[in-house]
Amino acid sequence: MTKIIEMLHDLMRPEPAALDEAYLAESVDIYDLERRMRELDDRRMNPQWGGLMSHGTA
Repeated sequence: MTKIIEMLHDLMRPEPAALDEAYLAESVDIYDLERRMRELDDRRMNPQWGGLMSHGTA
């Protein structure tokens, strides 16, 4: 039973790419979008800065 619950949980968990797209979609203008894109790129290059899953506001 636990295995079934774990599988359902995994299916309902959003993919990192979907989280990134949602984060970018919240941009208020082109400058904010570019800033967010740079932030995601920086996180990919430097995972110790927070990884892909944390989307804080600056």
